[in-house]
Amino acid sequence: MDLKGKKIILGSNSPRRKELIAGLDIEFTVDTGNTFEEVYGPETPHEQIPEVLSEGKSYGFHRPLENDEILITSDTLVLCEDRVMGKPQSREDAVDMIRFLSGRSHKVITAVTLRDSQKCHTSSDTAIVHFKELTDNEIEYYIDTYKPFDKAGAYGIQEWIGYIGIGKIEGSYFTIMGLPVHLVYQELLKFIG
Repeated sequence: MDLKGKKIILGSNSPRRKELIAGLDIEFTVDTGNTFEEVYGPETPHEQIPEVLSEGKSYGFHRPLENDEILITSDTLVLCEDRVMGKPQSREDAVDMIRFLSGRSHKVITAVTLRDSQKCHTSSDTAIVHFKELTDNEIEYYIDTYKPFDKAGAYGIQEWIGYIGIGKIEGSYFTIMGLPVHLVYQELLKFIG
């Protein structure tokens, strides 16, 4: 991809997002300096929460952007039967989340914001994940071994729980992992012009 002299900044300290954007074969730097507090109003429709938070992270970036810079921020949310699941606050919270997902289908919505010194664009992608029934032993083994406290819904599809627990996905695997790279690529092309 011809970046036309633009410098890409990934505003995330997620190792998964870093790995995924690197897969696009574009040069980028990581800068996680941010003042944004991840909150949204109670009236925010569930499907729009990731877009609100992704854009908030973009505008919460710690400094003004230079004319040749494009900042990429993102947010992922798990939504199961109208229950919004962000990152778990404790081991008990993580166990509760996975127990709730067990035997059910849920949505994973990941939003991406591209912003430069002139304009801002946010879009999102949704995938559906079907979990098999999980035993308490499987749930506790996963939480205690992988400690998924930095992951929405308390799980990473690329980890053990994804290998043994996910029977089917509809949509992009990478959206579930935390960055819909196909969307990032097409939106970057449009954004750069």
